[in-house]
Amino acid sequence: MDQQRHLHLVQHPSDGLDKPVSKPAMRPLPVLAPEVQDSVWLEKAYKVAFATNNGQQVNQHFGMAQQFVIYAIDEQHCLLLNRYDFGQLAMDGNEDKLPVKLDALQDCIAVYSQAIGSSAMQQLQRQNTYPIKVTAGASIQQLLTDLQQELNQGPSGWLKKAINQQHAADPNRFDKMLDEGWDESC
Repeated sequence: MDQQRHLHLVQHPSDGLDKPVSKPAMRPLPVLAPEVQDSVWLEKAYKVAFATNNGQQVNQHFGMAQQFVIYAIDEQHCLLLNRYDFGQLAMDGNEDKLPVKLDALQDCIAVYSQAIGSSAMQQLQRQNTYPIKVTAGASIQQLLTDLQQELNQGPSGWLKKAINQQHAADPNRFDKMLDEGWDESC
């Protein structure tokens, strides 16, 4: 069996990731292809975000990111779910822009950026989203490939913590265990 896995990105043909945005307010642009909306794997997939201005590279500081692209990923799949556009933002220390960005990332286990301020980092960590700093220009596709490879090999470090936090956050986990039944004959 071939040990090297290939990342398969599924994008809606009209996602428009290369179109410039001039509006300063957040605009969520759903890009989920209709034919994969009901895929069972999406229910258990992890969401990760990338600070970008072109949808291809991590090349933005978190606070002044013009857009975030959000992907769903598991061991075998990777799908562009959404893109949030914020327009041009100044790196002015004004934290009024953070709540909108934090809200957009609410369900993500991680957000990749080339830099992030301490206040934004703390707020992300409070919502169980890990801020990951990468070198400017890092390829989003390569980061997704690396993340998928780590999922297949057994997550460690921040990824293991993020997965454990996501599973522990399910308030119905004990009810689900009860529904499965208990067999003491083993």
